Amino acid sequence: MAASNKAIENAARLRYIRALERFHKSVISYLSSTQELTKEGYDKKIANALKLLQRVEEIALYKGDLQDLQKLVQKMISLKESDKEIDDIKDEVLYNSNQLDKTKNARRYKKDKHSSSKYKDWE
Repeated sequence: MAASNKAIENAARLRYIRALERFHKSVISYLSSTQELTKEGYDKKIANALKLLQRVEEIALYKGDLQDLQKLVQKMISLKESDKEIDDIKDEVLYNSNQLDKTKNARRYKKDKHSSSKYKDWE
């Protein structure tokens, strides 16, 4: 039985999301773990990661976190052509990445240790 059109679109969407996450993870890993950061090394890393990202067809994303990830990847690519210093690029990209992770984790974990109504039954 042939795959439905919806299943094909879903597979393409997931492929694009995974490519974005792979691009993001590789650049963040490079920025955070490399001892001798250079602008040329950053440009080379972006070019290599961009080759993999361009293999996948771009799909419109509607979820907020995924749109933020897409914007961050576009920002990483645009910083390749900028004349900023590598330390400024590193600070900006890592800050934005941490903010993205922060918004993702805010939905997953809810700290209720400070709400007093939860412990009223114990008294």
